[in-house]
Amino acid sequence: MADRVDPFRSYRFSVEIEGITEAYFTEVRGIEASYDVIEFRSGDMNAGYWKLPGLLHNPTVTLKQGVTDNMEIYEWFKGEPGNAGVVERKDVTIKAVDDQQAELAVWTFYDAWPCKYSASDFNASESAVVIETLELAYEGFLRSK
Repeated sequence: MADRVDPFRSYRFSVEIEGITEAYFTEVRGIEASYDVIEFRSGDMNAGYWKLPGLLHNPTVTLKQGVTDNMEIYEWFKGEPGNAGVVERKDVTIKAVDDQQAELAVWTFYDAWPCKYSASDFNASESAVVIETLELAYEGFLRSK
């Protein structure tokens, strides 16, 4: 199979959250990871440093969607009644897709949990859609395509 030469379109994607049946996100931000860079100089080195990888950092991923009457996303954030601070961890998959919904690239975020929820402001002088934002912390991610 020949390598694909066209870059993937950022507006064609899908998001799947384990156990959530309805979620139609319009924006995904924060697919990234980075290592700390540790500079090390040995006692016999007169010039320069060795650069070593340090801790791996996984910042949060942000998902945005228009607010509807579906409460699944908010209920996931809220957690179990009577167990304040206990939120179920779920795997979250983000897929870049083509015109026929074929998968082009897949990122899976493991043991994700909602660490922040917000809704956009209401303003009677605008005709904007109310946006629900969910920020997810996660243990790690893997790109499988």
